[in-house]
Amino acid sequence: MTTTESSGSGDVSRSMELLWGTGERATRGPKPGLTLDRIVTAAIELADAEGLAAVSMRRLSTELGAGTMSLYRHVPGRAELVDLMLDRVQGEGAHAPEPDTAEPAPGWRKTVEKAARDELALYQAHPWLLSVNQTRPVLGPGAVGGMESMLAGIKDTGLSDPELISVIIMVSGYVSGVARTQVHAVEVRQVTGISDDEFWRAQEPMLSTVMTSGRYPLMAALSPEAFGPDFDHFEFGLQRLLDGLEVLVEQRTKR
Repeated sequence: MTTTESSGSGDVSRSMELLWGTGERATRGPKPGLTLDRIVTAAIELADAEGLAAVSMRRLSTELGAGTMSLYRHVPGRAELVDLMLDRVQGEGAHAPEPDTAEPAPGWRKTVEKAARDELALYQAHPWLLSVNQTRPVLGPGAVGGMESMLAGIKDTGLSDPELISVIIMVSGYVSGVARTQVHAVEVRQVTGISDDEFWRAQEPMLSTVMTSGRYPLMAALSPEAFGPDFDHFEFGLQRLLDGLEVLVEQRTKR
Protein backbone atom coordinates (compact mmCIF):
# COMPACT_ATOMS: atom_id res chain seq x y z
CA MET A 1 0.00 0.00 0.00
CA THR A 2 2.93 2.31 -0.54
CA THR A 3 1.65 3.40 -3.95
CA THR A 4 -1.12 5.98 -4.24
CA GLU A 5 -3.25 5.84 -7.37
CA SER A 6 -6.14 7.96 -8.54
CA SER A 7 -9.17 6.58 -10.31
CA GLY A 8 -10.08 8.46 -13.46
CA SER A 9 -6.49 9.55 -14.10
CA GLY A 10 -6.41 8.10 -17.60
CA ASP A 11 -8.67 8.50 -20.63
CA VAL A 12 -12.04 8.62 -18.87
CA SER A 13 -14.05 8.29 -22.08
CA ARG A 14 -12.14 5.17 -23.04
CA SER A 15 -12.54 3.71 -19.55
CA MET A 16 -16.29 4.27 -19.76
CA GLU A 17 -16.46 2.55 -23.15
CA LEU A 18 -14.63 -0.47 -21.79
CA LEU A 19 -16.62 -0.58 -18.55
CA TRP A 20 -19.97 -0.52 -20.31
CA GLY A 21 -18.99 -2.99 -23.00
CA THR A 22 -18.89 -0.64 -25.96
CA GLY A 23 -15.13 -0.38 -26.29
CA GLU A 24 -13.84 -3.93 -26.81
CA ARG A 25 -12.62 -3.68 -30.37
CA ALA A 26 -13.22 -6.68 -32.62
CA THR A 27 -10.27 -8.34 -34.30
CA ARG A 28 -10.24 -10.28 -37.54
CA GLY A 29 -9.67 -14.02 -37.66
CA PRO A 30 -10.13 -16.59 -34.89
CA LYS A 31 -11.25 -15.44 -31.45
CA PRO A 32 -8.09 -14.41 -29.58
CA GLY A 33 -7.09 -16.16 -26.36
CA LEU A 34 -6.24 -12.84 -24.75
CA THR A 35 -9.33 -10.87 -23.76
CA LEU A 36 -10.05 -7.79 -21.69
CA ASP A 37 -11.71 -10.00 -19.09
CA ARG A 38 -8.57 -12.12 -18.73
CA ILE A 39 -6.38 -9.03 -18.42
CA VAL A 40 -8.53 -7.48 -15.68
CA THR A 41 -8.79 -10.79 -13.82
CA ALA A 42 -5.02 -11.29 -13.92
CA ALA A 43 -4.42 -7.71 -12.77
CA ILE A 44 -6.73 -8.15 -9.77
CA GLU A 45 -5.12 -11.44 -8.80
CA LEU A 46 -1.67 -9.85 -9.01
CA ALA A 47 -2.75 -6.83 -6.94
CA ASP A 48 -4.33 -9.11 -4.33
CA ALA A 49 -1.12 -11.10 -4.02
CA GLU A 50 1.54 -8.40 -4.26
CA GLY A 51 -0.16 -5.01 -4.07
CA LEU A 52 -1.17 -2.52 -6.73
CA ALA A 53 2.42 -1.38 -7.31
CA ALA A 54 3.19 -4.81 -8.76
CA VAL A 55 0.65 -4.34 -11.56
CA SER A 56 2.28 -3.16 -14.77
CA MET A 57 1.57 -3.90 -18.39
CA ARG A 58 4.93 -5.63 -18.71
CA ARG A 59 4.35 -7.81 -15.63
CA LEU A 60 0.85 -8.72 -16.82
CA SER A 61 2.15 -9.72 -20.22
CA THR A 62 4.50 -12.15 -18.48
CA GLU A 63 1.72 -13.53 -16.28
CA LEU A 64 -0.55 -14.00 -19.28
CA GLY A 65 2.14 -15.31 -21.61
CA ALA A 66 1.45 -12.58 -24.15
CA GLY A 67 3.39 -9.75 -25.72
CA THR A 68 3.15 -6.42 -23.95
CA MET A 69 1.85 -4.68 -27.07
CA SER A 70 -0.98 -7.20 -27.34
CA LEU A 71 -2.35 -5.92 -24.02
CA TYR A 72 -2.57 -2.42 -25.43
CA ARG A 73 -4.93 -3.67 -28.12
CA HIS A 74 -7.46 -4.29 -25.33
CA VAL A 75 -6.78 -1.52 -22.80
CA PRO A 76 -5.03 1.82 -23.43
CA GLY A 77 -2.80 1.74 -20.36
CA ARG A 78 -2.39 1.14 -16.66
CA ALA A 79 -4.58 4.07 -15.55
CA GLU A 80 -7.58 2.76 -17.47
CA LEU A 81 -6.83 -0.75 -16.23
CA VAL A 82 -7.07 0.46 -12.63
CA ASP A 83 -10.54 1.88 -13.43
CA LEU A 84 -11.59 -1.54 -14.74
CA MET A 85 -10.12 -3.34 -11.73
CA LEU A 86 -11.94 -1.05 -9.31
CA ASP A 87 -15.29 -1.50 -10.93
CA ARG A 88 -14.87 -5.26 -11.22
CA VAL A 89 -14.26 -5.75 -7.50
CA GLN A 90 -16.88 -3.18 -6.53
CA GLY A 91 -19.38 -5.24 -8.47
CA GLU A 92 -18.65 -8.40 -6.48
CA GLY A 93 -21.99 -9.39 -5.00
CA ALA A 94 -23.61 -6.07 -5.99
CA HIS A 95 -26.57 -6.46 -8.30
CA ALA A 96 -29.22 -3.92 -9.16
CA PRO A 97 -32.62 -5.17 -7.93
CA GLU A 98 -35.28 -6.25 -10.38
CA PRO A 99 -37.94 -3.52 -10.71
CA ASP A 100 -40.91 -5.79 -9.89
CA THR A 101 -39.30 -8.25 -7.51
CA ALA A 102 -41.64 -10.16 -5.21
CA GLU A 103 -38.98 -10.35 -2.50
CA PRO A 104 -39.97 -8.37 0.63
CA ALA A 105 -37.80 -5.34 1.28
CA PRO A 106 -35.29 -6.01 4.09
CA GLY A 107 -35.67 -2.50 5.52
CA TRP A 108 -33.21 0.36 5.45
CA ARG A 109 -31.27 -0.68 8.56
CA LYS A 110 -30.55 -4.22 7.38
CA THR A 111 -29.67 -2.81 3.95
CA VAL A 112 -27.07 -0.49 5.44
CA GLU A 113 -25.74 -3.18 7.78
CA LYS A 114 -25.22 -5.61 4.91
CA ALA A 115 -23.64 -2.94 2.71
CA ALA A 116 -21.19 -2.02 5.49
CA ARG A 117 -20.20 -5.62 6.19
CA ASP A 118 -19.87 -6.41 2.49
CA GLU A 119 -17.65 -3.38 1.96
CA LEU A 120 -15.41 -4.36 4.87
CA ALA A 121 -15.10 -7.86 3.41
CA LEU A 122 -14.21 -6.28 0.07
CA TYR A 123 -11.31 -4.34 1.59
CA GLN A 124 -10.13 -7.46 3.40
CA ALA A 125 -10.16 -9.44 0.15
CA HIS A 126 -8.58 -6.62 -1.88
CA PRO A 127 -6.42 -4.46 0.45
CA TRP A 128 -5.01 -2.54 -2.52
CA LEU A 129 -8.36 -0.72 -2.84
CA LEU A 130 -7.28 1.47 0.08
CA SER A 131 -4.34 2.78 -1.93
CA VAL A 132 -6.59 4.17 -4.66
CA ASN A 133 -7.91 7.73 -4.46
CA GLN A 134 -11.57 7.35 -5.40
CA THR A 135 -12.74 10.93 -4.92
CA ARG A 136 -13.42 11.08 -8.69
CA PRO A 137 -14.74 7.61 -9.44
CA VAL A 138 -15.31 6.35 -12.96
CA LEU A 139 -18.82 4.91 -12.68
CA GLY A 140 -19.10 1.53 -14.34
CA PRO A 141 -21.73 -1.19 -13.89
CA GLY A 142 -20.18 -2.45 -10.65
CA ALA A 143 -20.28 0.91 -8.90
CA VAL A 144 -23.65 1.95 -10.33
CA GLY A 145 -25.20 -1.44 -9.54
CA GLY A 146 -24.00 -1.22 -5.96
CA MET A 147 -25.44 2.27 -5.52
CA GLU A 148 -28.72 1.23 -7.14
CA SER A 149 -29.04 -1.68 -4.73
CA MET A 150 -28.27 0.55 -1.74
CA LEU A 151 -30.70 3.26 -2.82
CA ALA A 152 -33.45 0.68 -3.33
CA GLY A 153 -33.07 -0.32 0.31
CA ILE A 154 -32.98 3.16 1.85
CA LYS A 155 -35.26 5.19 -0.44
CA ASP A 156 -38.25 4.90 1.94
CA THR A 157 -36.45 6.60 4.83
CA GLY A 158 -38.00 9.98 4.03
CA LEU A 159 -34.57 11.50 3.42
CA SER A 160 -33.91 13.85 0.53
CA ASP A 161 -31.80 12.77 -2.42
CA PRO A 162 -28.67 14.59 -1.18
CA GLU A 163 -29.19 13.01 2.25
CA LEU A 164 -29.48 9.53 0.73
CA ILE A 165 -26.15 10.03 -1.00
CA SER A 166 -24.73 11.36 2.25
CA VAL A 167 -25.77 8.14 4.01
CA ILE A 168 -23.79 6.15 1.45
CA ILE A 169 -20.77 8.45 1.88
CA MET A 170 -21.02 8.31 5.68
CA VAL A 171 -21.16 4.52 5.84
CA SER A 172 -18.40 4.09 3.29
CA GLY A 173 -16.17 6.53 5.16
CA TYR A 174 -16.70 4.65 8.42
CA VAL A 175 -15.98 1.28 6.82
CA SER A 176 -12.87 2.43 4.97
CA GLY A 177 -11.46 3.87 8.20
CA VAL A 178 -11.89 0.57 10.04
CA ALA A 179 -10.57 -1.37 7.05
CA ARG A 180 -7.48 0.82 6.84
CA THR A 181 -6.67 0.09 10.49
CA GLN A 182 -7.14 -3.65 9.94
CA VAL A 183 -5.04 -3.73 6.78
CA HIS A 184 -2.29 -1.66 8.38
CA ALA A 185 -2.23 -4.08 11.33
CA VAL A 186 -1.60 -6.98 8.96
CA GLU A 187 1.03 -5.03 7.03
CA VAL A 188 3.03 -4.02 10.09
CA ARG A 189 3.20 -7.63 11.27
CA GLN A 190 4.44 -8.72 7.85
CA VAL A 191 6.99 -5.91 7.52
CA THR A 192 8.45 -6.08 11.05
CA GLY A 193 8.04 -9.78 11.75
CA ILE A 194 6.91 -8.81 15.25
CA SER A 195 3.56 -10.05 16.56
CA ASP A 196 1.10 -7.80 18.35
CA ASP A 197 1.78 -9.61 21.64
CA GLU A 198 5.52 -9.11 21.26
CA PHE A 199 5.05 -5.44 20.46
CA TRP A 200 2.92 -4.73 23.52
CA ARG A 201 5.09 -6.83 25.83
CA ALA A 202 8.07 -4.64 24.87
CA GLN A 203 6.18 -1.59 26.22
CA GLU A 204 4.86 -3.28 29.34
CA PRO A 205 7.74 -2.54 31.80
CA MET A 206 7.64 1.20 31.16
CA LEU A 207 3.85 1.41 31.02
CA SER A 208 3.51 -0.46 34.31
CA THR A 209 5.67 2.17 35.98
CA VAL A 210 3.79 5.04 34.33
CA MET A 211 0.36 3.66 35.26
CA THR A 212 1.25 3.29 38.94
CA SER A 213 2.51 6.86 39.13
CA GLY A 214 -0.96 8.32 39.69
CA ARG A 215 -0.66 10.70 36.76
CA TYR A 216 -3.16 8.82 34.59
CA PRO A 217 -5.84 7.46 36.96
CA LEU A 218 -8.50 6.87 34.30
CA MET A 219 -6.17 4.95 32.03
CA ALA A 220 -4.84 2.96 35.00
CA ALA A 221 -8.38 2.04 36.07
CA LEU A 222 -9.31 0.46 32.73
CA SER A 223 -10.04 -3.26 32.87
CA PRO A 224 -7.77 -5.71 31.05
CA GLU A 225 -10.61 -6.26 28.54
CA ALA A 226 -10.55 -2.61 27.45
CA PHE A 227 -7.94 -3.28 24.78
CA GLY A 228 -8.68 -6.97 24.35
CA PRO A 229 -9.26 -8.64 20.97
CA ASP A 230 -12.72 -9.96 21.83
CA PHE A 231 -14.62 -6.67 21.55
CA ASP A 232 -15.99 -6.03 18.06
CA HIS A 233 -15.24 -2.34 17.57
CA PHE A 234 -16.49 -2.38 13.99
CA GLU A 235 -19.89 -3.75 14.91
CA PHE A 236 -20.22 -1.44 17.94
CA GLY A 237 -19.47 1.63 15.84
CA LEU A 238 -21.76 0.51 13.02
CA GLN A 239 -24.71 0.02 15.36
CA ARG A 240 -24.20 3.43 16.99
CA LEU A 241 -24.04 5.04 13.55
CA LEU A 242 -27.30 3.33 12.64
CA ASP A 243 -28.90 4.31 15.95
CA GLY A 244 -28.23 7.95 15.19
CA LEU A 245 -29.56 7.61 11.65
CA GLU A 246 -32.68 5.89 12.99
CA VAL A 247 -33.57 8.97 15.04
CA LEU A 248 -33.58 11.08 11.86
CA VAL A 249 -35.52 8.49 9.86
CA GLU A 250 -38.21 8.33 12.56
CA GLN A 251 -38.52 12.10 12.48
CA ARG A 252 -38.93 12.17 8.71
CA THR A 253 -41.37 9.24 8.42
CA LYS A 254 -43.66 10.60 11.15
CA ARG A 255 -44.33 13.81 9.28
